[in-house]
Amino acid sequence: MAIPIEMPRLSDTMEEGTLVKWHVSVGDAVSSGDHLADVETDKATMELQAFDDGTVAKMSADEGQTVPVGEVILVLAEAGESVEDAAANAGAAKPASKAAAGGATGAPEPAAATAVAEAPPKPAGGDGRVRISPLARKLAEERGIDPATLTGSGPDGRIIKRDVLAAAPGAAAPPTTPAPSAPAATAPAPAPIPVAGLEARTVAVSGMRKTIARRLVESKTQVPHFQVSVAVNMDPLIELRQTLNAQLESQGVKLSINDFVTRAAALACVQHPDVNSSWMGDTIVYHGTVNVGVAVSLPAEKGGGLVVATVRDVQSKGLRQISADVKTLANKARTSGLSPQDMSDSTITISNLGMPQYGVTQFTAVINPPNAAILAIGAALQKPVVRDGQVVVGHEMNVTLSGDHRVIDGAIGAEYLAAFSRLLENPASLLV
Repeated sequence: MAIPIEMPRLSDTMEEGTLVKWHVSVGDAVSSGDHLADVETDKATMELQAFDDGTVAKMSADEGQTVPVGEVILVLAEAGESVEDAAANAGAAKPASKAAAGGATGAPEPAAATAVAEAPPKPAGGDGRVRISPLARKLAEERGIDPATLTGSGPDGRIIKRDVLAAAPGAAAPPTTPAPSAPAATAPAPAPIPVAGLEARTVAVSGMRKTIARRLVESKTQVPHFQVSVAVNMDPLIELRQTLNAQLESQGVKLSINDFVTRAAALACVQHPDVNSSWMGDTIVYHGTVNVGVAVSLPAEKGGGLVVATVRDVQSKGLRQISADVKTLANKARTSGLSPQDMSDSTITISNLGMPQYGVTQFTAVINPPNAAILAIGAALQKPVVRDGQVVVGHEMNVTLSGDHRVIDGAIGAEYLAAFSRLLENPASLLV
């Protein structure tokens, strides 16, 4: 009999998911463990995997569509069962909770027909909207093509990239309308300079962005923030890092400044455990291990935004293991997506915008509840600095701690930053 696959609950707070991308089509044979689709939850974009063997018989959700947890989004035919029978036995799909991203919102999508014969593909949905993927819409605009004139070959007649390319292969962008001629007595006005890639658009708020917005508002309105900053002499650390990386190159290991920062943050928490705590209303929890949350930015195809990956027991790990853990989690976040376990139980967070692609010198970060503190790490820049009463060229890095004043007093925050700075300025202490 037909095997229905429902929108799963991929996080403890997930109520609905957005179908970002299908990786299968009707008629494809799938096996248990195969990657069926990318689903955006309220926390991250994650892989939807098959738990049964079968053949794709019916796809009940479009890319970009938001579907409640528990609603059927795919139907598989079992071995020996025809695709047509499986699709018919599955019954009509439930109406989607929201229209596809980029389309109008309002009336729900009509339920899918149960007839075996397919209707001719059409670009518009039952409500008259043109169903087109964001990439296809962008290509159509660049080529001056009206999407309403196209026939979609994607799921449920959705217009996709190949439909636009097939309609006008190699077509050039539409010509600009010449400006009206100026009077003969005056010089012609200069032509406007085109701005490539800039367009006015309105997009639906993703589940992840909704969660980010909600948590940030809660943090800024409910947590009394205060900030303290320090400038760290990074010359010793940069020199030690270069030496270690030269020795470890043959082993394929390359330590980043952030690896040293992560370990220093944890060891400073051991020295000042008040910072490694959480406000729980009637109680304050002082954690027995230091789990450092590392903010990871996601690419646009994964929904953008930030996720916080948790590196556990950092106080007990060496730099090489910290480096491997951070790289593994960051790569997983940007490809298959982090699991709820990967993002839970942090006790302090690091937000680092000092990488070469950013070069931010100083900023403040919003606390990630229930953490009591977050460190904002700027770039380690070469600049004129004072060393032993002399102005010399050296590397300096600005760090700002945002603290929860219900748990951490200003003096405690300053003492923590002083310990953190000493560890970075004496980096051999991070090796033991």
